[in-house]
Amino acid sequence: MMSAMDTHTDPRQLPAVIEAQDLSRRFGDTVALDAVDLHVPAGQICTLLGRNGAGKTTFIRCALGLLPPTTGSVKVLGEPAGSMAARLGTGVMLQDTDLSEALTAREQLALFSSYYSDPADIDAVIEEADIGNFADTRYKKLSGGQKRRVQFAVALIGKPRLLFLDEPTTGLDTDARRAVWDNVRRLAARGTSIILTTHYLEEADALADRIVVLAQGRVIADDTAAAIRARTGGAIIRCRTSITPEQALALPGVRAADRHGRLLTLSCEHAPTTLRALLDADPDVDDLEVTKPTLEQAFTALSAVTTEDAS
Repeated sequence: MMSAMDTHTDPRQLPAVIEAQDLSRRFGDTVALDAVDLHVPAGQICTLLGRNGAGKTTFIRCALGLLPPTTGSVKVLGEPAGSMAARLGTGVMLQDTDLSEALTAREQLALFSSYYSDPADIDAVIEEADIGNFADTRYKKLSGGQKRRVQFAVALIGKPRLLFLDEPTTGLDTDARRAVWDNVRRLAARGTSIILTTHYLEEADALADRIVVLAQGRVIADDTAAAIRARTGGAIIRCRTSITPEQALALPGVRAADRHGRLLTLSCEHAPTTLRALLDADPDVDDLEVTKPTLEQAFTALSAVTTEDAS
C-alpha cells in the first residue's frame, strides 16, 4: 500500500482530511487540549497514542463536532467539524458507543443506511465485518466483542472517506482483533483515511502510516513508527548472565536493567560499548540478543520525559 508517508512530498502540502489549528479545549481549570496543530493528509492510517487523559478522545470529539473548541479550530474533509458535509463523509466507532438493544445487526445497518443517499450494500458490509453468524440476533443478546464488531459494521455503512476508530478492538479476542486489522488495511488500500486510537502498541505498530503521540493535551511526537522508535535511540540487550541488575547499571551506557526469569534485559545508549563491558564482566554470557527499542519502549520514554518536564 502506497501512502502519503511513502512519497517525498511534504505531508503538509497534501490535501488534509483533518486540519487542526491552535486547537484547545478546557473543562474548567483542566486543559484537555493545549494549542494542538495537526495536519492529517488524505490516504493515511493515523494513530493517536497517549496515556489516559492525554487528550485523544477530546480531540476526536472536537473533530466530530461533539465538543466545541475553547479556542482554535478544526476542519474535517475541508469543512467545519460537525457540519453536515463533514458528517456525511465520516464514519465513527467510539469507545463508549452503544446501539438499540431491540434491533438485530441487520436492522441496525438498515436503519443507518437510510441516513445516506448512497449507502454501502448491507450484505457486503455484513460480510466485510464478519458478522454474518449473528447478523439476525438481537443486539442485547450479543457478547461484548460481537457488539464491537456490529459497531464497526455500522461505521462502514455510509461508505466514509474518513473513518474514526476509537479503541476498536477493545473486548475482542486475538483472532477477531487481527480480522479488524485486516479490514482496516483493506479500507486504507481502497482510499479511506483512518484515525485510530488504541492502547495496544502492537496494533499501532502493525497498522499506522503515522503516529501522533499526545501527552497532557499537547502533541509531543508526530512521525512514522520507525522514526519514533529511532528518537529513543540505543538498543535493548537480553542475555543469560550471572550479573545482577544492580551490577549492570554500573556498566557504561546502561539506562535501565531488569531481570525476567533467567534473562537480564538492559536498555543502553550504545550497544557495542555496553556489550564489550558486559563480556569483560562475564565471559560466560549466553543467549545474547540485541534489538532496537520497540514502539512501546519509545512511547514510554517519550511520556516519561514529558511528565518530568511538567513537574
